[in-house]
Amino acid sequence: MVEFEFWWLLVIPFFFGLGWSAARIDIRQIISESTDFPSSLFKGLNYLIKNQYEKAAESFGDALKINNESLEIHFVLGSIYRRNGQLDKAINLHIELLDTRELNIKQRESVKAELALDYFKAGLYDRAEELLLQLNKENYHQFSLNTLLEIYSKEREWNKAIETATQLEKISGVSFRDNISQFYCEIAVIFILEKKNALAKDSLMKALDEYKNCVRANILLGDVSEVEGRFEEAISYWKKIEYQQPEYLGLVASKILSAYQRINMPNEGIAVLSRYYELYKLKTLSGVLYAATMSNEGPEKAESMARNELIQRPSLSALDQLFEAQAIGKTNEISNIELIQQTIKNAIGDRRFYACKKCGFKARQFHWQCPACNGWESLPSEPIDIILDNKI
Repeated sequence: MVEFEFWWLLVIPFFFGLGWSAARIDIRQIISESTDFPSSLFKGLNYLIKNQYEKAAESFGDALKINNESLEIHFVLGSIYRRNGQLDKAINLHIELLDTRELNIKQRESVKAELALDYFKAGLYDRAEELLLQLNKENYHQFSLNTLLEIYSKEREWNKAIETATQLEKISGVSFRDNISQFYCEIAVIFILEKKNALAKDSLMKALDEYKNCVRANILLGDVSEVEGRFEEAISYWKKIEYQQPEYLGLVASKILSAYQRINMPNEGIAVLSRYYELYKLKTLSGVLYAATMSNEGPEKAESMARNELIQRPSLSALDQLFEAQAIGKTNEISNIELIQQTIKNAIGDRRFYACKKCGFKARQFHWQCPACNGWESLPSEPIDIILDNKI
């Protein structure tokens, strides 16, 4: 048993005093560090919360004048500059850091990553690519590949895009099969324009190997066969779309009908489209069927078809078709009917469009890649009638 010594009573208060003093020093240091933050920093954060980016940029700029050593403030200010479109300021900010500041390897990598984003947003893709390829793969590999994929898509360097997407798929675990199939389709389009049909078909088959539901590949395969005069083969490719994504059948409806006409089988073509329409109720199919019926069976049959469509699925387009058929079939009433039809056409105008599901961009024609956000297959297969959607 340890014997208690009375002199311990003198030592205990001494160590207690040391602990209390140390705690006081730490508290004072924390308070001192917190008050070192410039008030402009907190103002900037407040402006960011309120989405007042120009005022936020001013506040963070003032904060840098007080505390120029903070990389974090530099990065926040650079991001705000990019957000405001002040890309020259963002670029100069990060170049100055690289040129004038003594940075360790990790810090230099961070600044280079920010500068690469600046160049990318400014459309200086070569400079962005150069920096991204230099970044450390351990910390920035996925970031670099994602940005490089966007660069190669914008620059239409499809082979590089395929290679990059394949690498990105491996390290991220996210499938890029549908994107890669679109890249092969883009390569095929180039071959088609150059009249290198064999190479185009090879690329399209690779697209289907990557993603079996690639509708675009079968559309283009049908187009190549049609150009080569193999109409039955073209029809067989286009028919495959029903088993991939039937909502896209409207994109090939007129192609199918034209191919059947070229082999002197127009009624079979109409029968095929009629079956599609009964199954999938696509407006584009209705329009193609109406035109074919008018051409092959006359205005009376077309009027009956338009009337049935108007009863089952009311729309201004169907009403327009009804009056058009009546105008052609009833010459005595042509002036009044044409007047009504013209009023409908004016009401409809050019208000049918394809609206991107990702960014809302509206296009008059269908695009496989949205011109605004560059999303693949983000436009719907059928155009939207703004009058009906907005209940005008």
